[in-house]
Amino acid sequence: MMFALCLCASVANFYSFSVKSVDLLRCITGESVDSMFWLRQQIRFDRNELSGAIGDIGTDFPLLVGMILAAGLDAPSVLIMFGALQVMTGLVYGMPMPTQPLKAMAVIVITQKLAPNILYGGGLAIGAVMLLLTVTGLIGWVARIVPKSVVRGVQFGLGMQLASLALRDYVTSDGWPGYALAFVAFALTLALLGNRKFPPAPFIILLGIAYALLFKLDGGAFEHAVGISLPKLHTPQWADVLTGFLVLALPQLPLSLGNSILASQRVADDLFPEKKVTVPKISLTYSLMNLISPWFSGVPTCHGSGGIAGHHAFGGRTGGSVVIYGALYLSLGLFFGGGFQSAVKLFPLPVLGVILLFEALALMKLVRDMLANAGDFFIVLLVGLIAFGLPYGYVIGVLFGTLIVYFGKRILQAQPNADERR
Repeated sequence: MMFALCLCASVANFYSFSVKSVDLLRCITGESVDSMFWLRQQIRFDRNELSGAIGDIGTDFPLLVGMILAAGLDAPSVLIMFGALQVMTGLVYGMPMPTQPLKAMAVIVITQKLAPNILYGGGLAIGAVMLLLTVTGLIGWVARIVPKSVVRGVQFGLGMQLASLALRDYVTSDGWPGYALAFVAFALTLALLGNRKFPPAPFIILLGIAYALLFKLDGGAFEHAVGISLPKLHTPQWADVLTGFLVLALPQLPLSLGNSILASQRVADDLFPEKKVTVPKISLTYSLMNLISPWFSGVPTCHGSGGIAGHHAFGGRTGGSVVIYGALYLSLGLFFGGGFQSAVKLFPLPVLGVILLFEALALMKLVRDMLANAGDFFIVLLVGLIAFGLPYGYVIGVLFGTLIVYFGKRILQAQPNADERR
């Protein structure tokens, strides 16, 4: 009950703050648009937005937990900054444009147990690189030269990776009881998917909570869990930024260009064409998030096509789903950050695996517009398999797929037609 009250209070406070911020902006710019009307167009809070808010938790939650535990990060700082960035993007875009941990960076940090200062340096480094690409216009150039079939291939590869992670690591984590729990969660999601009156995600989360209370609850896990926490200030060093660039930013950059920027814009255009989201806007907010977050001990973040698809698949249609999602992390960090590392072990991973699986399916389903052309679909499969199976597969897939598309066109253009051969 206390957590629910904190969550509601966080949403209400940010909504009120947003109204005042918009009024101030309108005053400065001289525009007469009513702030409440503008917010109603951008933000909505209802059961479908609440369901959509859970649509990306299967991707974010395990990566955040893994980095906190592996690198010894300050849990309240990570949660507060991650939540604040969610609220910011929900207000800026007025649609489900959630932020996600940078996946390549997260995996490297978790597997190699890198120090927090290297992670923060890597975040600043990739933020600076993305800002440079944005202000020079090179992001737009990249967006124009990369074919749609190649972007679809990146989405397909990411979907396969997410599905593989869900089925291999999450669903199997609790043995036979976990399999049974995952089956129930899967059947429940399948029965309610697309139901605007009774969206599936809240029921799945309640199922996971009930399972944890019955089989995993330990009163000692919540000792000293409640208390006020604030993010810790951090001053990055140039040496950390350089090391972070070499160790973390370089491996992350291809994935960010392929999925966080190009594929996110494509999915946003597919699902929310009226928003007219552009590549420069996505890359700008991407860069600003990573130029701000490390100073407050936050993890590097990005936008992601999977996150947009996940929020949409579970009912999100406005920025409200992202604001609610951000308020969840803000409440955890501000009021329950002290006991987070113990508490996260209670929630069953098989339930998160089911959420992640449906996000992966929603992402892979987007390639259906490539089925009509055999050549385009071949590129989708090729790029997707390369991205899924090879180290640095995203950069290799984007480059190789783009070269094949343009090289193939040149061959066809160079061949004489039938009349000329006669």
